[in-house]
Amino acid sequence: MRIPARRMALAAFSALAATALFGAPAGATVFNQGISVHHDAYVTADGTVTLSGSYHCEQASPTGAMQIKATVEHEGGRLSVGAEQPVCDGKERRWVATAPGRWVNVRPGHAVVTAELQEIRLAGLMPKSVATVAEATADVEVRKH
Repeated sequence: MRIPARRMALAAFSALAATALFGAPAGATVFNQGISVHHDAYVTADGTVTLSGSYHCEQASPTGAMQIKATVEHEGGRLSVGAEQPVCDGKERRWVATAPGRWVNVRPGHAVVTAELQEIRLAGLMPKSVATVAEATADVEVRKH
């Protein structure tokens, strides 16, 4: 069955207009995201390091998930630590990231901490890409806890 060109053009235009009017693409990142780093970090006697801050985010795209990654740079060393799973409901919340002492060599003193709020796009159950949607860096004082 042959479809007239005029009808095909009208159908294509209608589909394009509906997409433009009724929403963003399914993979679009929400831009109301933010993260900060608290200016104190803590290290215990066994070397366990705790970093913290606050964040706010909206729900990730339907094909993704959110995560928080914190990186501490101290005396020439660098360590990235994952924080708990963020709750993305637009409210300001606290994040905490802890690294067990057996893998870390952080002592009291000055350090630089970078926190990243990341959106992971999935292809099925596998990660397809990771995008940083908010980032903050701060000079912190590592204190004995």
